[in-house]
Amino acid sequence: MSDPPGAPEPHRPYDLTGRTVVVIGGSAGIGLETARRVRADGGQVILVGRDPERLRQAARTLDPLDTAAFDAGDTELMKRFFDGLPGPVDHVMVTAGGPFYMPLADMDPALAGRHMGERLAMTLGVGVHSRGKVRAGGTLLFVGGTGGRRPGIGMSVASTLTAALPALVANLALELAPVRVNLIAAGFVDTPLSATLLDDRLEARRAELRATLPIRRVVGPADVAALAVHIMGNDALTGGTYDIDGGQQLVAH
Repeated sequence: MSDPPGAPEPHRPYDLTGRTVVVIGGSAGIGLETARRVRADGGQVILVGRDPERLRQAARTLDPLDTAAFDAGDTELMKRFFDGLPGPVDHVMVTAGGPFYMPLADMDPALAGRHMGERLAMTLGVGVHSRGKVRAGGTLLFVGGTGGRRPGIGMSVASTLTAALPALVANLALELAPVRVNLIAAGFVDTPLSATLLDDRLEARRAELRATLPIRRVVGPADVAALAVHIMGNDALTGGTYDIDGGQQLVAH
């Protein structure tokens, strides 16, 4: 990882062999599955997670180059992390940050404001603090959602972020070029976070999706990971938002 990040490497589309990928939110769910896919494709990973024990468990199965346990919502810790990297990396994927659903009748505006501010600040923080650390032609890849595209009770914060993140990513793609910046917008993905949010309603939601989605199955972390490594490897993609929801947006609620 000692090569200078200024000049693009020889054109090697779709090849992660020998590449280094930072996965922020890499100890579970989509991030962990993407890290597995990168390792299977011959790449190296640096895992970042908030929970030290869960991070250690992930590291035991993936043999990462390094791990770092901190809250990605803390932009000062984010700065220290990127400043401490021993050399340039090829891709940074960010899956950290959960959804926020709450009707106005129950809402604490200060809490909602903090959530929106932290999510946008985290995205900006990765953009700002990764400068000079990602090789030209590499990727910053963020994960957002599609659910907030339809108005609904409890969706005010989610809808705001769903609209804001594609605009932010498009601007970052211009400012950080030749590093590429993209966004994956996911629908329901069957992850541990989804299980926590839905609790005893999880099986009913799975059954509903199997019955109504055009693909007739539930989207899993491996589906998103496959899209992520494609975006990393396809150096013609930047500034875009790429939906993966099994056709969920096509189905009337």
